[in-house]
Amino acid sequence: MCFSLLDRKLSHCVSEMKFICLTLLFVSGITDSRSEQYEVVGPADPVFAVAGEDVILPCSVKPNISVVDMRVEWFRLDQKDSVHLYDDHEDRNTDQIQSYRGRTKLNHQELQTGNASLKLSTVRVSDEGLYKCFIQSKSWSDDVTVDVRVEAVGRPPVITVDGFDRSGGLHLQCESEGWYPEPDLEWLDSEGVSLSSETTETHRNTDRFSVKHTIIVYHSDKIHCRVKLRHHMLETLINTTNNRFISWRTSVILSSVFVVLVGIAGILITVFALKNRAHIQLQDEHRKIQHAHIQLQNEKSTLQHERDQLLQSQKIILPKALPHLRTHTVKVTLDADTAHRHLIVTPDGKQVRYVNRNTVNEGNNRFDEYLGVLGKDGFSSGSFYFEVQVKNQTEWGLGVARESVNRKGWIDLSPDAGYWTVRRFNESYSARDSSYVSLSLRVKLHRVGVFVDYDQGLVSFYDVESMSHIYSYTGQSFNEKLYPFVCLGLRWNDNPTPLIICD
Repeated sequence: MCFSLLDRKLSHCVSEMKFICLTLLFVSGITDSRSEQYEVVGPADPVFAVAGEDVILPCSVKPNISVVDMRVEWFRLDQKDSVHLYDDHEDRNTDQIQSYRGRTKLNHQELQTGNASLKLSTVRVSDEGLYKCFIQSKSWSDDVTVDVRVEAVGRPPVITVDGFDRSGGLHLQCESEGWYPEPDLEWLDSEGVSLSSETTETHRNTDRFSVKHTIIVYHSDKIHCRVKLRHHMLETLINTTNNRFISWRTSVILSSVFVVLVGIAGILITVFALKNRAHIQLQDEHRKIQHAHIQLQNEKSTLQHERDQLLQSQKIILPKALPHLRTHTVKVTLDADTAHRHLIVTPDGKQVRYVNRNTVNEGNNRFDEYLGVLGKDGFSSGSFYFEVQVKNQTEWGLGVARESVNRKGWIDLSPDAGYWTVRRFNESYSARDSSYVSLSLRVKLHRVGVFVDYDQGLVSFYDVESMSHIYSYTGQSFNEKLYPFVCLGLRWNDNPTPLIICD
């Protein structure tokens, strides 16, 4: 009897202990699961990419925990296969969409800090769309959608002259091709006032647009043809006050007068032939008309030749001002304390290059997204000039920046944000004014000169080797120190070639 009672008590105790253990395991599982929870975040606004260049699709986790042991997958919402897959500590792209082969890259070192951003190289128009960044651990998963918009910059607009109408108006035609999405084309006079086009044509060839507008100008003026996209603008100027156009218009009028004279002469010849009067006077008048005809033909041929030469001229060659600018040369030394953690600045502060490892700790003064670095000394008056060697480097930006510029996160390298720069990405050169400005250069830049006139609000860039002008920011307003600025791209740069500050 006693043994039976004891057995029942022991059985009851064992049951209670099992319940307590299961409860502890359940609570522990909930705690572990919660400890692994994270949020996948990306940009709130669309990411704009330029066809032919590289773009970063941002994606990271909060808090900034390592995702090295997790599954990271990028895919498009309109296609079933992956754009890029990372799993079990390596990239697994056997089922990758064919059009993305060899163009996607994750920085495995950045995965340690929760950064799963995808680098997409040599962007195509077909890359436009919605992308999903999916990150999965053993007990948790989350994702974010990134909207990618692609822009293709077309060829500079070309203005051609189609002649004059009877009222003396000059027919102009402007055409540009190779744009995406469809651009806006407009005519402007010298005051910037928009002019109405006579005809407008738009064509789409595969994935690119071409536009063609015509206009009739009745008053002599400088006429601009401007093609605009969201972040890009190309413009061509024609000067209708040129003496060649004025002479050409005069020749058209003289030709009309000549036709009238010939008609009158024909009537006179008929009258005199019928009446057989003043035969000698008629011959003299006929010789004068023939002489005038020969003169007009010669003038017409000369004007036609000049017109053809004018239409072939597409660029204005600026004076070679470098010898004068070099009299304002200043000593520039790079400030290693402002450099991105993946940049190495030489002890003399004259060279900077990228390395794929953390060389220093983060600091409040350092750039943390752009591979940028500032000069040690700033300038708040007068003029100064310096040169940077960019030979063999495929991705760079350089110019000047305000002392108070933002150095953290995604930076818009524009004057509004305190940056005045030119840059190169995938053999394409551009500046960033109120919009992106594509720079059509005949040769690769090896050495770039930067000239700043602080008091006049001017920042100009020059190709030192060809001694030619590249681009100028004019009418700027400076109210604090300006520092030299160089950049090797965004987050990583596979080219070991350094940027060099030239003496």
